[in-house]
Order: sequence, then C-alpha cells, then structure tokens
Amino acid sequence: MLACLPPRWRVTAFVREGPQVARLRSAGVRVVVGDLDDSDTLARLAGHADRVVYSAPPASDADGDPRLARALAALGAQRLPRSLVYISTSGVYGDQGGARVAETAPRRTASPRARRRVAAEALLRDWGRRLGVATAILRAPGIYAADRLPVARIRAGTPAIVAAEDSFSNHIHADDLARACVLALFRADGGRAFNVCDDEPLRMGDYFDAVADRFGLPRPPRLPREVVRGRVDPMLWSFMAESRRLDNRRARRELRLRLAYPTVASFLETTDVRAAHPT
Repeated sequence: MLACLPPRWRVTAFVREGPQVARLRSAGVRVVVGDLDDSDTLARLAGHADRVVYSAPPASDADGDPRLARALAALGAQRLPRSLVYISTSGVYGDQGGARVAETAPRRTASPRARRRVAAEALLRDWGRRLGVATAILRAPGIYAADRLPVARIRAGTPAIVAAEDSFSNHIHADDLARACVLALFRADGGRAFNVCDDEPLRMGDYFDAVADRFGLPRPPRLPREVVRGRVDPMLWSFMAESRRLDNRRARRELRLRLAYPTVASFLETTDVRAAHPT
C-alpha cells in the first residue's frame, strides 16, 4: 500500500507489540504500539492521521463491535481525520444461492461473525454522518497473496464439494485490496459500500484445483456437500456453505479501481509463488 501513496505522505500503523513492529519500521512506517482492546492505549490514536484505514475485525466474544466504537471515540477526541475506510467482509450478504450480488442486495447474515460486521458498518456510517468524516466500507471476500493460498489445506487432503453442489466464492489479491483502500480514502464519501473483488467468481473447488495444479499437488477429493460439512471445521464450512457472485462494477466506476490481478489465474500464471510454500 505504501507504493500507492504520494511520496509526501507518511504512514503510521497502530499495532500490537510483536514481530510486525520491526517489519513495519523497516518498511518506513511509523509505528504506534497499542491495543484496540486496551482503553489505556487508545489515546495514542488521537490526532495522528489525516486519513485512516481500519482493518481490525470485531472481537469474537462481543455483541456488535465495541472495539470499533472505542477506536472511533479515540479518533474523535482531537483533530478528526478527513476520511476513514473500513475493511468489512462480503459475508454480510450471507448465502445468496449463487446469485450476482451488488451492494444494494439484501444482507442475509446467518452467523454471529457476519452480524457483528453489519453492526460495525452501521456504527461507522452513523459516526461519519454525525462528525462530518468521509467514510467508506470495502466489502472484501477471500483475500489471497503468495503467502495466503490454501496450500496447507490441499496438502492435508481437505475435501471439496462435488461440482454440481459446490458454492461460488470470490477473491481479491492483497495488493488490489490495498490499492482500493487508498483510492477510497480520496474518492469515497457518505458511508458508501463497495464490493472489492476480482472479475471472476469461482466455484470453491475450482479455486482449490487451480492452486493445487500450480503447486503440482493432487487436487482435493470431491465429496457430497453434507459429507464435506461433517469433515471440515465449522469456520471453514461457514465459507464453503455460502454461495454468491459479487459484482464489482461500483468500485470500478466510482473508485476507478484497476486490478493488477483481475482473476486468480492471472496471479498464479504470472507470479512465482512457490517460494512462499516450500515442499
């Protein structure tokens, strides 16, 4: 994301103590160490940024998103940012039966995780309207990169669903999501939501097959839907069970987003990703 910003801009990251601190500093990022769950550290957020990208998920043990509420309160304690981009999830749409889904589609949240995201989106919109901060919501699907591919899952022999029963999934490369964040900081307003995804929804099994082929691995076994449900963990099943095809035309039109990787295949074919997953 640093490459997308004008040279005069300085990037500050608010992160927990850990190995990421040194990595960020080596990339030229100013690091503020804190914890969104520790109110005593949140004052460090105030007045640092003219524009903010918020990427923290809601806490799994809470209703709504008190973590985001505390962060917004801290950001509003001094000079307000001019814009704030919130990275949400396409999970807010729930299962759409494979239908094409635009940002105006009804949200059919079936899981507590998705309901927390819906609450967070409403909280952000209300905060932006009250305080006059330009806000945007980026609904991202499966985020991938060279080191974020399901290689370990494929090597473990995790099954996929037979093609006739399989769900549609959507993807976005991490670099393209970062690019969308920067564009939204300057081109979005009014709590506008955007589907930030690539151009080619894939059946989930086809996605696993493409990665397996790239790494020379056996393709995952295909089993009936209910059999797979009993063999994978509940978190993975929550992704496999929902089927939708995201429409990204609003992001292309309003943010003028141009994707470096418009399909998963375009990434797998043109980039040497094997070094991130040694045999």
